[in-house]
Amino acid sequence: MRVLRTPDSRFAALADFPFAPHYAEIADPSDGTRLRLHYVDEGPRDAPVVLMLHGEPSWSYLYRHMIGPVVAEGLRVIAPDLIGFGKSDKPALKSDYSYARHVAWMRRWIEKLDLTNITLACQDWGSLIGLRLVAEMPERFNGVVLSNGGLPAGQKPPRAFAIWRAFSKWSPVFPIGKIIAKGTTRTLSEAEIAAYDAPFPDDGYKAGARIFPSFVPFGSNVAVPDQIKAWSILERWEKPFLCCFSDRDPITRGGEALFIGRVPGTAGQNHRPLSGGHFIQEDDPKGFIGCILEVARQSEI
Repeated sequence: MRVLRTPDSRFAALADFPFAPHYAEIADPSDGTRLRLHYVDEGPRDAPVVLMLHGEPSWSYLYRHMIGPVVAEGLRVIAPDLIGFGKSDKPALKSDYSYARHVAWMRRWIEKLDLTNITLACQDWGSLIGLRLVAEMPERFNGVVLSNGGLPAGQKPPRAFAIWRAFSKWSPVFPIGKIIAKGTTRTLSEAEIAAYDAPFPDDGYKAGARIFPSFVPFGSNVAVPDQIKAWSILERWEKPFLCCFSDRDPITRGGEALFIGRVPGTAGQNHRPLSGGHFIQEDDPKGFIGCILEVARQSEI
């Protein structure tokens, strides 16, 4: 596996991302390739953990407005960059990636850091990977806060997603920052758009971002059996599970209906809509923070 690493200089000018970098090396379970995974780690090391998982095609920068306020509440926030994104290593070929591999990479990272007492905050692919991790290692998680994501298992894709999947596969250009800007209801600044572009010096670094939409297990996808297995665990999950989907996301709007009632832990939670588009961390960070703190505090009782 040939692995690319974005030069640190690409991140030097980020004015609103003051967090010290942390790195862990994990081994790919298939061929043993060593991969460096970047993560933000803020707050007391012995405090309950809030694990903020980003999705496609963003990185931990997405959570920059949320990390500080959650840490101020006495919690430890850990926000990793998925392999292929952010400051983490980027395998060069699309064939180097798979859904199962992403789950395995993140599981190895959680085990290496020995994270426990976790509240998962997830969106987009952060939920597809994060909910699989919850199902595979439920003893490490105390609660889940889900926004604009899901755990599809063979359903027909929404039309908006089918268009996005085709674009990611066939478009001759794939402008990461502008893609994210189109998924928000507020206008991102040029500096913010540049920050989302920073991990990708050229198109050669975008294999992971390009291939991700093809992995979402709609229809007869290879990952469907693993999704069904994960659902069998979630259908017995009694710890807090709060849904806070946004009101203007054409892809995931209404997706909370797939979880509320089906996951036992959704009972009694204050499920509510947040105001914004797909990247709710940009549009309504305060609302998302409120949901996270509710679940984290329940876990402390």
